[in-house]
Amino acid sequence: QVDLQEFGGGSVQAGESLRLSCTVPRYYCMGWFRQAPGKEREAVAAIETDGSGRYVDSVQGRFTISKDNTKNTVYLQMNNLKPEDTGTYYCAAIMMSFSWVSCLQVNKMDRWGQGTLVTVSS
Repeated sequence: QVDLQEFGGGSVQAGESLRLSCTVPRYYCMGWFRQAPGKEREAVAAIETDGSGRYVDSVQGRFTISKDNTKNTVYLQMNNLKPEDTGTYYCAAIMMSFSWVSCLQVNKMDRWGQGTLVTVSS
């Protein structure tokens, strides 16, 4: 079983930035998700199988997902963080698919990391 591992969480002030990273050797597509206390896990951003980045509306223009294939790493650059961005962030992957599927769907992901906590204070 392939393990995903996230790095880069921490505590910041509103308006500051963090970069999360996730290592996985190969995948069909990868996504970042988050879960705030008492809330359901939600999608944040994904790199789809065609290499395109997709974002949910709440982070569009502030977050950027990217990948470095030489390092088997996917990044989530988070700028202008807001208190509502607080939560545990997870990377997840669909390892293989024979038809197109988006990595912005929580219930479609095959593998999950352990999560990294992001706390944004006002």
